[in-house]
Amino acid sequence: MSETASERGGIRVARLVDVQPGEMTTVEVEGVKVLLANVGGTLRALRDSCSHEEAPLSEGELEGETVVCPWHYSSFCLRTGEALEPPAVDSVEAYAVHVADGEVFLSRQ
Repeated sequence: MSETASERGGIRVARLVDVQPGEMTTVEVEGVKVLLANVGGTLRALRDSCSHEEAPLSEGELEGETVVCPWHYSSFCLRTGEALEPPAVDSVEAYAVHVADGEVFLSRQ
């Protein structure tokens, strides 16, 4: 989907119907891959790269408000990007999510 700026400064990355509750997908924001997750109807977004060894988090497991890295099982808070389980100790970048008229917009927090 092409990127367009919204009135609120975000970049349009998907349609709401593209990410159902319990699902994750990858979108691109300014050349960066971003994990987009639907947690019980609330969308969350993190840079799609584990801070430990850059594994694609989108290939991991969604567990409530966390995503578990597929390589070494670090987990990250989907709200803040905080590393919750080692071996990762550094956070990953979280994005603000805005939904308007069924379209999903992301911006840096």
